[in-house]
Amino acid sequence: MDQSLAIWILIVLSLGTASLPFVAQRPFVALPWQLPGEPPRAAWLRVAESLVFFVLLAGLCRLALYLIGGALLVGGDGASAALFLGRLFVVFLAAALLLAYPGWRSRGHVLRKPFIVRLVEVLVLYLLVGTLGFAFEANIGNVFPQGWEFYAVTLCLYLVLAYPGFVYRYLLRRRS
Repeated sequence: MDQSLAIWILIVLSLGTASLPFVAQRPFVALPWQLPGEPPRAAWLRVAESLVFFVLLAGLCRLALYLIGGALLVGGDGASAALFLGRLFVVFLAAALLLAYPGWRSRGHVLRKPFIVRLVEVLVLYLLVGTLGFAFEANIGNVFPQGWEFYAVTLCLYLVLAYPGFVYRYLLRRRS
């Protein structure tokens, strides 16, 4: 994979996923507390479901690192490009299915997500996009060690990309 193509994929993916929690009303993360509008359930069930969700999320990140970071992509070979795109599709499909579960679980109910839930969703999506970026870097060549400064700057950039969704959700005046 070309480095500039990987960068553009990450930029477009970051722009799309950063505003998603603010634009969509359905939840993307299984949290241990009850959202307004959800049916009541046992607390232990919510905590267990949340733990399983985050373990599966960590497994998805490891799967992305293994499938994409370890893939061999030869520039001129069509079969290796198709295999790489297939692996990328598998990771995207697994992420979509995992993030769709909390919305599927609360189908038929009108939920209201508080700001803190949206912020947790932004952080989870930042983790997924960051893992994909790390996998692209491992696929292209050597992985460089990063300090906390790198993650602080990329998180701030991701939050800047989430600003249009924040404006849409909280600052635009809606006419009734």
